[in-house]
Amino acid sequence: MSDDKVRIIPLGGLGEIGKNITVIECNDEIIVIDCGIAFPDEQMYGVDLIIPDITYLKNNIDKVKGIFLTHGHEDHIGALPYVLKQINVPLYGTKLTLGIVKTKLEEHNILSECTLNNVESGDIIKFKHIKVEFIRNTHSIADSCSLAIFTPIGTILHTGDFKIDYTPIDNKKMDLQRISNLGKEGVMLLMADSTNVERQGHSLSEKSIGLTLNRIIGKAKGRVIVATFASNIHRMQQIIDASLLHNRKVAFNGRSMENISKVAMELGYLHIPDTEIISIDDLKDYSNEKITIITTGSQGEPMASLARIAFSNHRKIAIEHKDTFIISASPIPGNDRLISRVINELFRKGADVIYEDLEDVHVSGHAYQEELKLIHSLVNPKYFMPVHGEYRHLKHHGDLAESLGMSRDNIFILETGNVLELTKNSCKKDGRVKTGAIFVDGLGVGDVGNIVLRDRRHLAQDGMLTIVVTIERETFTIVSGPDVITRGFVYVKESEELIKKVRSIAVEELEKCLQVGVIEWYVLKSNVKKAVENYIYETTKRRPTVIPIIMET
Repeated sequence: MSDDKVRIIPLGGLGEIGKNITVIECNDEIIVIDCGIAFPDEQMYGVDLIIPDITYLKNNIDKVKGIFLTHGHEDHIGALPYVLKQINVPLYGTKLTLGIVKTKLEEHNILSECTLNNVESGDIIKFKHIKVEFIRNTHSIADSCSLAIFTPIGTILHTGDFKIDYTPIDNKKMDLQRISNLGKEGVMLLMADSTNVERQGHSLSEKSIGLTLNRIIGKAKGRVIVATFASNIHRMQQIIDASLLHNRKVAFNGRSMENISKVAMELGYLHIPDTEIISIDDLKDYSNEKITIITTGSQGEPMASLARIAFSNHRKIAIEHKDTFIISASPIPGNDRLISRVINELFRKGADVIYEDLEDVHVSGHAYQEELKLIHSLVNPKYFMPVHGEYRHLKHHGDLAESLGMSRDNIFILETGNVLELTKNSCKKDGRVKTGAIFVDGLGVGDVGNIVLRDRRHLAQDGMLTIVVTIERETFTIVSGPDVITRGFVYVKESEELIKKVRSIAVEELEKCLQVGVIEWYVLKSNVKKAVENYIYETTKRRPTVIPIIMET
């Protein structure tokens, strides 16, 4: 049909880190690629995680055929428990990806209500207008896939997160042959991972880490404690292999590490004899040189196990003489300071710490420039849309495509919420849809917004000052107070003059109103608040949150 059109709508993950979710809409059908979370920055006080706003999907729920998962990382699957409570649609993913998803859905008590469809690379899922093929790729987690989406106007190839590893740990190489064949048949649009576009050359193979880990673990005199991403099962396997080679038992520490290692062992992705696994409670039964602990917290997160060990807050693991810590990860943008704090504290406590700047204990799971060039050359798409990464990564990836001969007019750099419309003969940006970030704070989903965050920032920076007073309505008099209570502003005992002046200003403003018979609360509060704020700013150059509380008798 000549009026067929396809719309690509990123609801998250473009020009921002994490929260990857993309809508592909063809006529009356929608498929969703991935459904991830983002993590809060240090200005998002109290926020646990960030999920995408799926208003567009809720408004078009009759069209949504399913969510297709490229792999099992948090920034691609973490939002599923929250999203599936709003739109319960089928999931499609490989065995390990769905294994990790299952544990999340069980924690949220919704697994029995959800439909999970296990697929293998090479499988094709067919709908009326859209077909989706899973293509094996290599990444820092097993069972990762690219997706080919076949539509009436042409083929779209979404690489997912990937690198080209010619010697993967599980020997399952990226299916470059299939990608090449798709290129020969003709690809309308390529959507490719941009995370490492700034890095020249070719990423190192995951296998290259094994030799370094083997050497470090072989030389260690005490316990070896390795912090890495819980989802990096190939890295875990190499840590286990090196540990067993040097007669060390292995303990898993941290909730996500314990959950994912259990799933990976059950599904046959992680190999370790049961006799070689010990629990954290059993560490005391073995000499230190016979122990390796694989733990969470490689990003320096304050509540994760590594930071708790470093700052002596862990209930079961304390730093001991001759401990060797290996941080087998690189910092996610923005986490550098958190990791530095942890490393400094470990050194301060006397541990030996090995990290990326000192040894090759980490390789990236994302393609460097030469790998990206290979994919572009094999696919030779008509149009290109960079995905995954901050805005600068998308821009650099667009420049890379242009350097390979693609017309700048055929390269489309979108941001979250933009719409890209494709027809047989054209491709153009076509407006925006409602999107954004939903904050999860404890059990609350979406009840913390930008205004609440602004107030939290304000309170964190300048503190608060509460003025409590009781008035008698009939006689227009103050019968008790004002009492001044401060939190995070000044230490009251050392600022008695300031507090006394605040009290007298509050009395003065209240009496001005009461003398002329003004008793409305909002007027009294407004006048007191304004006068006190002005005085405090003139005196201290600070702006605490002033909260007048007026009671009546």
